[in-house]
Amino acid sequence: MRIIADSSCDLYTLDFEDFKTVPLTIYTDERSFLDDDSLDLKNMLDYLEKYKGRSYTSCPPIDLWLQAYEGADEIFVMTVTSALSGSYNSALSAAEMFKEKNPNVKISIIDSLSTGAEEVLALHELKDLINKGLSFEEVDEKIRAYVHNSRLFFSFFSIHNLAQNGRVNKTVAAALGVLNIAINGTATAEGTIAVTSKVRGEKKSLQTLFNDMKKAGYVGGKAIITHVENEEAAQKLRDLVHSEYPAADIKIFATRGLCGYYMERRGVVIACETK
Repeated sequence: MRIIADSSCDLYTLDFEDFKTVPLTIYTDERSFLDDDSLDLKNMLDYLEKYKGRSYTSCPPIDLWLQAYEGADEIFVMTVTSALSGSYNSALSAAEMFKEKNPNVKISIIDSLSTGAEEVLALHELKDLINKGLSFEEVDEKIRAYVHNSRLFFSFFSIHNLAQNGRVNKTVAAALGVLNIAINGTATAEGTIAVTSKVRGEKKSLQTLFNDMKKAGYVGGKAIITHVENEEAAQKLRDLVHSEYPAADIKIFATRGLCGYYMERRGVVIACETK
């Protein structure tokens, strides 16, 4: 079996024999940044902070998905939420084209209804299910159920790029960038972004993340933390969770380009299993 994800998954590698990622692209009117393993995230963020024009993102074209499918006969694909990106539809169209030429191939296109850390959580679960030796159909059923039993929460100190691309309200975005105020929020069941609170200071924002996790039904299961140039905050959040759930399996990852673009510097996200 092959596992494929778009680059919103924040992973370059997975402890799995056949894993591929397909890059999204970040654009300005002057430059483009392909979110592959050669992207220099710091360089991109430095440039975007100085750039005064518009910026936006684009999903992978169908031909890149077709290239990723080539040579496999059982394929699981995980994409960023279809509510905010065309990546899912692009992967689906490519799968239909691929199956026309390869009718015996099995392809499952899974809408993560989220991004970043929650995709990482689901991809690790997907890998574990496959490694148990389950059939394609059994894996498909279980991973689709799993993505509905996890949650994602975020703390951002800038949402300029989210607002510029219509993901959140521009009025809310304008209130940030001063007084060390963070926007905390979550990914909804429909795969959209909801702002839940505004807090001052990183310590309060991390505590809010943890409180929101527990309210959502977190009782010490697996969790994934991703960050944009903020390893220290990610470790503090992990320690906060471990203070109440010392046995919790928590992994930390730096983001790739797509999530780095939307989270912006200092951004922290945590995804967790819920009961």
